Amino acid sequence: MAGGLTRFVYRASQILAMLLLVVFLAELPVAAQNSAVQTRTRKNSAKDLSRDSSKPKLVVILVVDQMRGDYVDKFQQQWTGGLKRLVDEGAWFHEAAYPYGSTETCVGHATISTGAFPASHGMIGNEWWDREQQKEITCTADASVKNIAYDGSAAPGGGDPAGSAHGSTPNIGPNSVGDSAARMLIPAFAEELKFQSGAGTRIVAMSLKARAAITMAGHQADSVTWWDGATGLWQTSSAYPQAPFIAEFVKLHPITEDYGKTWAPLLPESAYLYDKTAVNPGAPTGYGAEFPHPLRGGPDSKGPDRAFYLQWATSPYAETYLAHMAENVVDKLKLGRGPSIDFISVSFSSADYVGHSFGPRSWEVQDELARLDRDLGEFFTHLDKTVGRGKYVVAFSSDHGVAPVPEDLRKTGVDAGRLNVEEVRNRIEQALEPLHYAKPAVSKIDGANVYFTPDTYAKLKSDAHALQAVIDSIQSAPGVARVYQAEEVDDRPATRNPIHAAEAAGFLKSRSGDLLIVPKPYWIWDYSAPGKPGRNGGTSHGTPNYYDQRVPVILMGPGIRRGRYYETATPADIAPTLATLCGITLATQDGRTLAEALEGFHSARGAGSSQTRSTSDANTPSDR
Repeated sequence: MAGGLTRFVYRASQILAMLLLVVFLAELPVAAQNSAVQTRTRKNSAKDLSRDSSKPKLVVILVVDQMRGDYVDKFQQQWTGGLKRLVDEGAWFHEAAYPYGSTETCVGHATISTGAFPASHGMIGNEWWDREQQKEITCTADASVKNIAYDGSAAPGGGDPAGSAHGSTPNIGPNSVGDSAARMLIPAFAEELKFQSGAGTRIVAMSLKARAAITMAGHQADSVTWWDGATGLWQTSSAYPQAPFIAEFVKLHPITEDYGKTWAPLLPESAYLYDKTAVNPGAPTGYGAEFPHPLRGGPDSKGPDRAFYLQWATSPYAETYLAHMAENVVDKLKLGRGPSIDFISVSFSSADYVGHSFGPRSWEVQDELARLDRDLGEFFTHLDKTVGRGKYVVAFSSDHGVAPVPEDLRKTGVDAGRLNVEEVRNRIEQALEPLHYAKPAVSKIDGANVYFTPDTYAKLKSDAHALQAVIDSIQSAPGVARVYQAEEVDDRPATRNPIHAAEAAGFLKSRSGDLLIVPKPYWIWDYSAPGKPGRNGGTSHGTPNYYDQRVPVILMGPGIRRGRYYETATPADIAPTLATLCGITLATQDGRTLAEALEGFHSARGAGSSQTRSTSDANTPSDR
């Protein structure tokens, strides 16, 4: 009995072992197949990663010079093209604003391109007083390079094509130096993209203004192009390669083809929000206070002349030209179709010249943006066809806002005016005269910055009575709200005062003034000689007041979650956000990644809690 049981158990164990062997052998092909699938998956994942399919093929940064943030609220009902598409399909940071006081072109563009504030990137103004050279220099001036016009001639340098850095008077002659980004202390996003992505990345930037194109491109680029208003020539400098496709384009499309045209309203009269006649305009020669505006040069003009070039720059024809130039570059270089991520920046300067001339409450500003809306619509359509919809990302912003024309605002009873810089200088000299200080005591007043002659400020700091006399003399000038000493804003001290913080964010000891002047709200800088005729019409910017700081920030494209966002944001957030999308790291940043607008981001408050989307924004805040 026991022997039979033993034989049974033995036989059962053999059968069980055979069954297990069969099951094991049957599973081998499946396991092998699964292993092969996993291997292929890993290989495909690596291949997909190497292709960077989640990254854009082209980064586009568009800057509209002097576009107030509230223009989007006010004018979007008339837009049907590119600006409408940005608002409808993009992530719009409604409350975006610069947190510093030096709201000027060079500063804003450098902030957008680097993700840093002036205290970090060093471009503290359109120009500043160089203490070593004892002269004023522009932010892009570089004596080691030469500007080269695209007709092959030597080109003037350092200038604004239509006026001075403050929008006051046209340049009367070229500078003797060329232009580059040598004075920008940190790399731009574009050059970090090129360095970190490999040699296949192409970098292109263009604008009417040298300081706009150069700061967006950075120290190295494949093509950087700007325009000279004295000669009407497009140019670059020896700091960058000469681009044959630019030379070809400007030869085939001379701007002189626009001579004799007339800028007339695009929209029906009922669509314009303000009076047809601009209040106290500072318009170019040949332009009146209301439409139409002929582009026919000076009174005795027989062809394109300097007056025509200024008219052209102060018109939507210049914006259309830049948009077409950008389309041509995309085609010639096949941007967005190479192995790496490409970059193009276009800064539209004419909105600034139109705004300076006619003010924000004008038909001209509204019309300029309506036409730019059409140009950008065509540009985006071109990118859709050539690069592919969903393969390029767009960042849209402005370098600064603008104040209302003071004489226009005064009609409402608000205190507004023009803070005369030369009058402030005279008051300082008069205050120090009885105290036996050498004359002149002031080297230069450049907007907010007061620069004393060598050793004068050091002497004033040890002479409390004299220093207080100087500060009192400045504060007694019409339009002055506050005066800061350099020591009060150096190294960005912690403060809850927004004006103090704004002055600190824009301060760099080696370049900024010894004293900083803060104008009262709605008082703009005036550089005319006291009591003498000058440009005393139009308006300006360059203060820490909110109308100068607030600008649009809109992102659109792959990886961007459309919507309207009300979190605190600044244009310095653009570069860090683009860096995140492109998988690169910036040298330094004062801005942040706008993570709430990125696909896949989930805040602690829950997805979607950081945004509010509305399709009925009829809100039109006033200039006040």
